[in-house]
Amino acid sequence: MSNPGLASGTRHTLEVYRLSRFKACRCSISSFCFMFASRQASGIPGLAPTDEKDGNLPDIIVSSSLHEFLVNLHEKYGPLVSFWFGRRLVVSLGSIDLLKQHVNPNRLLDPFETMLKSLLRYQSSLNGDTGESHMRRKLYENGVTKSLQSNFALIQKLSEELLAKWLSLPEAQHVPLCQHMLGFAMKSVTQTAMGSSFEDDREVIRFRRHHDAIWSEIGKGFLDGSLDKNMTRKKHYENALVEMESIIRKVTKERRGRSFNRHVFIDTLLQGSLSDQQILEDTMIFSLAGCVVTANLCTWAVYFLTTSEDVQQNLYKEMDRVLGKGPITLEKIEQLRYCRRVLCETVRTAKLTPIAAQLQELEGRVDQHTVPKETLVLYALGVMLQDSSSWPSPYKFDPDRFNEELAMKNLSLLGFSGSQECPELRFAYMVATVLLSVLVRKLYLHPVKGQVMEAKYELVTSPKEEAWITVSKRS
Repeated sequence: MSNPGLASGTRHTLEVYRLSRFKACRCSISSFCFMFASRQASGIPGLAPTDEKDGNLPDIIVSSSLHEFLVNLHEKYGPLVSFWFGRRLVVSLGSIDLLKQHVNPNRLLDPFETMLKSLLRYQSSLNGDTGESHMRRKLYENGVTKSLQSNFALIQKLSEELLAKWLSLPEAQHVPLCQHMLGFAMKSVTQTAMGSSFEDDREVIRFRRHHDAIWSEIGKGFLDGSLDKNMTRKKHYENALVEMESIIRKVTKERRGRSFNRHVFIDTLLQGSLSDQQILEDTMIFSLAGCVVTANLCTWAVYFLTTSEDVQQNLYKEMDRVLGKGPITLEKIEQLRYCRRVLCETVRTAKLTPIAAQLQELEGRVDQHTVPKETLVLYALGVMLQDSSSWPSPYKFDPDRFNEELAMKNLSLLGFSGSQECPELRFAYMVATVLLSVLVRKLYLHPVKGQVMEAKYELVTSPKEEAWITVSKRS
């Protein structure tokens, strides 16, 4: 079975295209699946089409998100279900046991890259020569690894700046967690991806404006095709895309053939044999996905710590024991095992990326059912992450569950841990670990009484409204 997670692992998306016939395009899920998914019925339980043209798309829109639609569908019909995008059949797997059974001989597509490059009208690096695709993927992964190593002190500095900001606040003042974490993530990603020009807050603000315009459409526009129906929104999105590409091209030109004190992500791409367009595409993907994954992992981790004094205190004790009064180092990160369990449980409880997808390029089988060729197969990861048969007390935030080897194996199988972690999630884990090592040793993190947190389930799960916390200084 291929791993479903966020890159070769966890890079989840709702769109998959056929490698041999890929055309870069921007389209709704219904039209995408009309192109690729099999029309053959398979006897798998599920919904009949609600609408002759749109299939079950109206049901998905009523449910607010594809994740919430799948939760209801799996509750009603079981772990293996089917429904229709337009006139095309889709199969969804909702249990880890079925995931293990899934026989799908085609290559797993890179889901973040699949959806983002389709929406951005970029050619997939997985299309065409396998050797070239592998080389490009390895270059991308190496770029993330090298940029983390070279910019570790920078991430510490940005974490310390956020700590200083929070220490300056009156103890009772509410802190807008989402806003601060997105700002922190933007600075971390832009400076590690593209260099020192983003030390200027004006450049970060400009980048954030365009980033937000693009990402908001990825969340709300591609499911129902509404972006193409609203010319004002479409023009705003396309203008932001042009501006973002202009920023990346400028950085590429400035750094080509030159030596800098800090090695950043784009430097690795420039050292490879990529075209300028490929450098643009890969930098865009890392900048978009890296910011959103990092911001939301940090947001949810801090929020969940405010809800559990015991977990927060246990994390503090580990930080104090391993790090003492000194700063965190790359070597000591491996010793922060409880911190890693906290972040793994954050990913699980928040359902950080709730859906992955594969195209069943060749006929396969799941649970005695045939999955026809060219069927779109969804992995309902958000359903699997809160399945009580795999996770006892699934709605409880409990990092200690990852003391068990089976729990770690299950998380790795879903692509959120181990060798199948995608580069963006690996980056986010590292940044979040550094941030927590700075915050938790100096501050108590408190919840705001009466706050009810609801999640918005898109490509990456985020709080639906601003998440508020308060902080106080540790004595």
